[in-house]
Amino acid sequence: MIPLHKLSRLSPGQRRRKLALLLAAAERELAAAPAAARSGASSSAYVTALARFAMEDPKADVGAVTAIGALAAEYEASGDEGTLLRLCDAARHATLAAIGTFPAEWDLIHRPATSPDDSGAVAATRSFFPGVSVYAEDIRSPFNLGSIFRTAEAFGAERVIVSPLCVPPEHPRATRSAMGCVEYLGWERMSLEELPKDLPAFALETGGTPLDEFEFPERGIVVIGSEELGVSPEALARASYGRVSIPMYGIKASLNVGVAFGVLMQAWTAYLTCSASKPF
Repeated sequence: MIPLHKLSRLSPGQRRRKLALLLAAAERELAAAPAAARSGASSSAYVTALARFAMEDPKADVGAVTAIGALAAEYEASGDEGTLLRLCDAARHATLAAIGTFPAEWDLIHRPATSPDDSGAVAATRSFFPGVSVYAEDIRSPFNLGSIFRTAEAFGAERVIVSPLCVPPEHPRATRSAMGCVEYLGWERMSLEELPKDLPAFALETGGTPLDEFEFPERGIVVIGSEELGVSPEALARASYGRVSIPMYGIKASLNVGVAFGVLMQAWTAYLTCSASKPF
């Protein structure tokens, strides 16, 4: 644990790298230990101070700064441990973005369009299920977000909605792993409060109705959570239609978020194909 006054004296580049390490260590302890057993490096005062350093970084993204500030205010008002963990996580990822580092990235070869008009032609002719959307909440890895776009397009989703803290869909690795789908699959950036009220929302998360028993909506929004924290409590509350889970039997019982979304979309579109709903 480095004293905060020493952290402030470091050069901007050194401070960012040290801050990312401190926030990662604090996040691990917050996730693993009860409040009474934590060291000063993961105390609420220390974590909120580190978050302020992330907010004050001149290279920090404006949207990330706003989101960190909102989480800090929420924690100050509620004292909720889950909010403190999310604050730490948001500050760490904002710092990594300022450094230019993104977690869990893999390079995939993107086959370019054979002509400048290819992507537009695909967009004009693609089939999709009207009203079928995905809300990607705080996906951090460009690879994972690109995979979500590619899967959404392949299974006929109408659009992808990304949360304010999602990695940008235009990130080079996101567009590459999406195989160009970001260019012609409709997407928007929205907060939970801005999601359309006329579409039922449900969450892909543990502890829900098994996938093969779930009655999917004809039109709706599936909420998928971040790689590290899953679907937030606020998003679970917004997902009033229900919660669906993928039965798993292995020791790890865990799937990459992009893989889990693919399993979900196959089940949802199979359900729609057997019902009155057909791709448009």
